Amino acid sequence: MLGGVEVRGRPSMPVAVLRLLRPTQWTKNGLLFLAFAFSLNLHWDLDDPETAFRLLLQAAAGAAIYIGLSGATYIINDIIDADRDRAHPTKRERPIAAGYVTPTTGGFVSAALLVVCLGGAFAMSPLMGLIAVGYVSLTIGYSALLKDVVFIDVMAVAAAYLIRVMAGAVAIDVPISPWLYVCTTLGALLIAIGKRHGEVGLMEDGASDHRDTLDHYSVPLLNQMIAVVAPSALMAYALYTFTAPNLPEQMMLTIPFMIYGVFRYLQLIRLGHITGEPERVLLQDRPMMLAVIAWMAAVVVILIVFPRPG
Repeated sequence: MLGGVEVRGRPSMPVAVLRLLRPTQWTKNGLLFLAFAFSLNLHWDLDDPETAFRLLLQAAAGAAIYIGLSGATYIINDIIDADRDRAHPTKRERPIAAGYVTPTTGGFVSAALLVVCLGGAFAMSPLMGLIAVGYVSLTIGYSALLKDVVFIDVMAVAAAYLIRVMAGAVAIDVPISPWLYVCTTLGALLIAIGKRHGEVGLMEDGASDHRDTLDHYSVPLLNQMIAVVAPSALMAYALYTFTAPNLPEQMMLTIPFMIYGVFRYLQLIRLGHITGEPERVLLQDRPMMLAVIAWMAAVVVILIVFPRPG
């Protein structure tokens, strides 16, 4: 209410709190299913489907925990960044920056989520709990300090993606090829660099008013970083499909999907469509969504149909 008049478009409190948790970014937590997907041929048996289903539920429980943990840390970030978000053309609509939710209410929701989700992680296993603590520490450290350190900011974002993949492997208790961790790290770096590219282009001369590190980035520098990371990510994935001991050689057939996805992301960066939340691309860009779905389907089919090497 402003002057006794209701502001049109103002969300209700439940909707505002839900927006605090950034549902559009929940797709990141799909990384917890990677370990399950890439070890599918190790535990898929038509005579024993219960085992695969049980592991799928364990991966889903881990993803649910990380949805809560990431939501809690998003709130902490929004509380810390409220003043700077108000200077951003899109982030100023975040609930705390816009005044829809008070910092006190946001802090209470964040604390409740941390207690419940960290407790759930430790209930799954002590190692799962320790990884969750590491994730929370990293993301809070990022919000408070690391995002203002040039280059370290994008590396911290990549580390948060990598932790999710590790948590997914621990959730179902399977070893994962180091190549998968390398691919995840490079892919996450590409996403983070693309986001910085969009922020620099969107904010132009006022970029450093929103985030200090943006004053140290430039479009030419970010283009050079992309030129290093994008081919490295594709090469790492190709090597992974050829060398991982648990993958059939037919996994190389998924490489074209990965190439298309990277090319499409680079095109969206060039068009200026990657800004505050690159995860929205997965939900809003139809070619990218179709590429991801096709890649996932190909991975599952190959791992089920073709036997494990050796």
